Amino acid sequence: MSAKILCLSDYRVDDGGDGEIDLVTAVDVAIRDLREILLYWGSDVARQRAEECELMLRRAFSGLVVDQTETR
Repeated sequence: MSAKILCLSDYRVDDGGDGEIDLVTAVDVAIRDLREILLYWGSDVARQRAEECELMLRRAFSGLVVDQTETR
């Protein structure tokens, strides 16, 4: 029996969900995430990373929209 061990890099700081992230940083991180997701396409780990990436981008975009609305 053999096992395939997937190890995506863990370069992120613990994401507690309440910290703000600017859109430029979110896009930079998403690009790196997508490169790794493509390497492990179809795995549960890649799916989880894609979900985390989507959530991060949504939060960053939402924060940008809210900030722009408040400054008007």
